[in-house]
Amino acid sequence: MTFELVVWHDPAPVTVARAAGTDFGAVPLHPAVAAFAEQLAKVRPDADVTAPGSRYARVRMAPELADEISAEVYALARAHGLVCYDPVRRLVHNLGPTGAYEGVQFHTGDGMVVVDPDLPLVHDVLGTLGTENPFAALVVFGRHFIQVSPEDGGYELEYKDSVQGRLYRTHVPDLADVRRAFAEYAADERHFLDRYAWTETGLTGG
Repeated sequence: MTFELVVWHDPAPVTVARAAGTDFGAVPLHPAVAAFAEQLAKVRPDADVTAPGSRYARVRMAPELADEISAEVYALARAHGLVCYDPVRRLVHNLGPTGAYEGVQFHTGDGMVVVDPDLPLVHDVLGTLGTENPFAALVVFGRHFIQVSPEDGGYELEYKDSVQGRLYRTHVPDLADVRRAFAEYAADERHFLDRYAWTETGLTGG
């Protein structure tokens, strides 16, 4: 199976439903699409990049290279002001809104890595947690992270303060609780630390 992503310009955030129903051959021409395709073809000759009429770019890649190439596609699409649709995961990468931390990384258990993810993407990905996507984490390297994994009766939520060298774990029962905690973390808020009973662990070396 070939993994693919679709990239195009849209002036407003795009929902998954809208992306799935888009006739990409009818979207308006935009010069950033051709620039994106040309740059990606240079840095990733192992990806199959086409840009019919500069309306949209379709990027196809071998499954074993999907995680590596996709991360570059997400970054290049953002750099060129373009939207990226992942029809395999049924996710849309919009330009915003983003959280409070510049350079924050979003990691998932199914291999996705996104720098400066938009908050609706984070919200949608948390809804995919399960066997095929066993964790999701927002990470500000060297400072702190929040991570979640499914467990019996709900989710295990972890927060690490790397500066203080402390790791906190708790159980939250509902997906809504997980999404709220991630939204607070992304906004540089820590209300979730007061909302739950945590088990705290000291970590050597932070």
